[in-house]
Amino acid sequence: MGRIREMVAVDGRDCWTLFDSGARNTYVVPAVAELLKTSATPLTIRTAIGGSIKKTKQAALLEGKIQGRSFSTHALVVDEIGNDEDGKRIEILFGALAMQQWGIRLNPAEEKLDLSRYPEEFVEF
Repeated sequence: MGRIREMVAVDGRDCWTLFDSGARNTYVVPAVAELLKTSATPLTIRTAIGGSIKKTKQAALLEGKIQGRSFSTHALVVDEIGNDEDGKRIEILFGALAMQQWGIRLNPAEEKLDLSRYPEEFVEF
């Protein structure tokens, strides 16, 4: 399990993002969700983040750029994700499913993202 922190551009705004391979899903805070297309979920979704249970009834289509490369993925909107080790507020928690979808790997030794497997095109069978 690894964690890397980096800015992600969403609608021209830089958002402090935690890339966390230990989290399955992707989450955004309401300030980021305001920039996105959102929809109500049919049921309340409960999830554990940062040692507490979060509830949401809202999902978002998270679209942005990581190091200049575009991505689009599903995210859940939660009131608060928490702060990183330096006390900085996390606005996006980018989870393992989205990292797998976009070929993003973590390089903890260098504390950076590995985008060498980022797909330039998708081939579906």
